[in-house]
Amino acid sequence: MKQDNIFDQIKDEKYRSSALTNGLERTGQRALLHAVGIDKEDMKKPMIAVVSSFSEIVAGHIHMNELAQCVKQGITEAGGVACEVETIAICDGLCQGHKGMRYPLPSRELIADSVEMIIESHQFDGMVLLPGCDKIIPGMAMAAARLDIPSIMVPGGPMLPGNFQGNTNFCSSELREYSGRVQVGTMTLDELHDAEEHALPTPGSCAHMGTANSMACIVEALGLTLPGCATAPAVYNSKRMFAKKSGRRIVDMINEGLSVRKLLTKKAFLNAIAATMALGASSNVVLHLLAIANEAEVPLSLIEFDEWSRKIPFIANLQPSGQYPLSLLDSMGGVPIVLKALESFLFLDQLLATGNTLQESLSNVAPIVNDVVHSIEKPIRKEGGLAVLYGNLAPDGAVVKQSGVAEHMLRFTGKAKVYNSMEEANEAIRSGQIVPGDMVVIRYEGPKGGPGMREMLMTTAMMMGRGLGDSCALITDGRFSGATHGPCIGHIVPEAAVGGPIAFVKDGDVIHIDIPHRKICLDVDEETMRRRKVEWKPLKRTVRPALAKYAAQVSSASEGAITIG
Repeated sequence: MKQDNIFDQIKDEKYRSSALTNGLERTGQRALLHAVGIDKEDMKKPMIAVVSSFSEIVAGHIHMNELAQCVKQGITEAGGVACEVETIAICDGLCQGHKGMRYPLPSRELIADSVEMIIESHQFDGMVLLPGCDKIIPGMAMAAARLDIPSIMVPGGPMLPGNFQGNTNFCSSELREYSGRVQVGTMTLDELHDAEEHALPTPGSCAHMGTANSMACIVEALGLTLPGCATAPAVYNSKRMFAKKSGRRIVDMINEGLSVRKLLTKKAFLNAIAATMALGASSNVVLHLLAIANEAEVPLSLIEFDEWSRKIPFIANLQPSGQYPLSLLDSMGGVPIVLKALESFLFLDQLLATGNTLQESLSNVAPIVNDVVHSIEKPIRKEGGLAVLYGNLAPDGAVVKQSGVAEHMLRFTGKAKVYNSMEEANEAIRSGQIVPGDMVVIRYEGPKGGPGMREMLMTTAMMMGRGLGDSCALITDGRFSGATHGPCIGHIVPEAAVGGPIAFVKDGDVIHIDIPHRKICLDVDEETMRRRKVEWKPLKRTVRPALAKYAAQVSSASEGAITIG
């Protein structure tokens, strides 16, 4: 009995990990912990997962093992036991333009599930999440919301901008358009090769406000990181310091009982939407915030994005909607500078991972107004970066990054040229079939129809590079990269695969886009549409098992493309 009592009292039962260490019958678990170097003294401490997404093929993740070491050092210093585990990372940039692009969005769900499995299987007391690129950040945030244990995120950080032909703010968002320039003869192949070698000079997520950096900034706005952490470049010592501080902080969060859902309130999500609009963030943020809110059991709808878009101005002059790389925003103070500018719109009583309120956090931030961060009184644009459109072509909504659309293209009418895949549209552009006045329609690229809701970045980049961005528009039930700019409308719901109106569009149909009035309409009468629907035969693709399972379970884009059932 005496030894049974000793084993029962190894660890305070307030710690989840006591399920591994306490009790006479846990002898096998304790032996396995000893096998990885955890001694008797360590067993008394909180056990913390350092969830890394290290990958040697992904630029935004190749340094994660270094950051993990810094996090573990901070955890050890604060009196915790750090255990590094890993999940997958897919690079959207490497996936662009081919069938591999069907996998990144489904990987978000796999990442969330894998984090749940490792954390629940081993009953960790808390976790530090190390994501870097587009779907890894929301996937890990979804897991944090689902598990509701003390958690803090350390996004891997942006790379530094390149230097090409004297442009020291060169970002990959520009590079993507150069293939179109080569095709029309305004750039040589030698110039293109030179640009490729100088565009991405360091590890990290792409240097502009693409989806990776958008989501890093948004999870900071949600309160899941230390203030300033999101924008610290991957190669800076500040990123390593943030990692160590986050390791220390997670131990305190565990002892304070500060779990994730105490941070992820409705107010936090509305603050994050405000930041999305001010930053000119990626349209993918809509999908991801809806998905994270679903895991946190916080009601959030597509219409709320547009409501906030109408009152939050676009103020951050960052590529691709603006001029500068993210590292320049970081040098001025990062996300806190933007939140300071929005202070009058925000819910300042919202709690952050620091344990302080947003108001307390911003009290030490001095406002800055310059060409990178404009004031709300003199914004770059009066409305936020994203807009949600509705109409007979998108009854349940569509999303556009209006901050990246030229003023004269905010209203556009064109004749449809319809393609049932990204590859078909790319070939049409490459062969010169797309001309000024065309409305390019790409369908069967939605969550179910793709499946996987591919990004159309190669398509939009070719159009912009060929000079069509001022005279053509593109609409799709797929989605766009954060690097996309121009009159590109995605997330059309319902998608073609489930019989949405986009499935019945034909070549030559007239389509009207009116972003200021949030309209996207097909100029075809209802009787004709009913007849086309009767004649319709949906396109079905043969895909591998992972995608087939995803297609069977995924919801619409307006619901965040979450998997259900």
